[in-house]
Amino acid sequence: MDNKSITVEQFFSETKNRLKLKLMTNEAGFFRQIENFDIHRPGLALAGFVDLFTYDRIQLLGNTEIRFLKTLSPARRRKAIEQLLAYDIPCFIVTSNNPVPKELREIALRRYTCVFSSPFSTTKMQHQLSTYLDAKFAPQTAVHGSLVDVYGIGLLLTGRSGIGKSEITLDLVERGHRLVADDMVIITQKGEDVLMGEGREISEHHLEIRGLGFIDIRRMYGIRGVRIQKRVEVEVHLVEWNPKEQYDRTGLTEKNSEYLNVKIPRVILPVHPGKNITVIAETIALNQILKIYGHHSAKEFNRRLIERMKMQEKAHLARLKLSDYLEKDFE
Repeated sequence: MDNKSITVEQFFSETKNRLKLKLMTNEAGFFRQIENFDIHRPGLALAGFVDLFTYDRIQLLGNTEIRFLKTLSPARRRKAIEQLLAYDIPCFIVTSNNPVPKELREIALRRYTCVFSSPFSTTKMQHQLSTYLDAKFAPQTAVHGSLVDVYGIGLLLTGRSGIGKSEITLDLVERGHRLVADDMVIITQKGEDVLMGEGREISEHHLEIRGLGFIDIRRMYGIRGVRIQKRVEVEVHLVEWNPKEQYDRTGLTEKNSEYLNVKIPRVILPVHPGKNITVIAETIALNQILKIYGHHSAKEFNRRLIERMKMQEKAHLARLKLSDYLEKDFE
């Protein structure tokens, strides 16, 4: 998980409105770290079985746990909670507006552990928490390049510094497309095979053009020229034109780039003066849309070419057969 973690203070500040959280102890436990995106319900631990107690995550106390604690005598309830809080638990969330047992509040205060309350049901809380924590703990990587939304396709422009990525991005924005990030693209894995890209907060919606400096795309082109994030779907890798190099001319050989163990199509695009890279970038995006809809232009052309060659071969064999017949016709 790249050793990611968030503090309980950060968790509370970012989710208190969304999850309707209310702090039932005090802020002394805000320093604790949440280092696991999983959630746990400590029913078995409250009953005394702690051999497999996964304490290093947020603990949810729902109707079942609270009702179980109510069945215990005050002494046994205190002992169960003491045993639970002997571990370094990040925090507790009591769901469904259940009353927080006074023993839990007292011992949690002594152990510097936060207890929150929410009106959400346990099921809804688990869903909302999972969404938040998955986003926080998702694998990330930073890529030097520019990300542009072109016809709804996220094009990641990469290449050596100074090759013209930002200039191409500016030209695409001028033609009505949308800037997501320039210079540094933060890529986050969502689910198994989805990569989402966004820019750094400090340079959000800005482009760096050599000789001109930083320009604010949002102020210059309005909200239509930018977006906060976009799925990364195709990498367009810019290279300097080399007449001795053999570049793909058919599109049959598909290349891929891999980020965070997710593969995306990769197009290597040679750059030289007079070549309209912007129009080609638009074409790459449109061609990707066709592929999504099941139409692969290069494969379709290759299929038609093979069929034509087969037809020509059949015609040639027919002519040979006719010629052989006429040579043997002596009438």
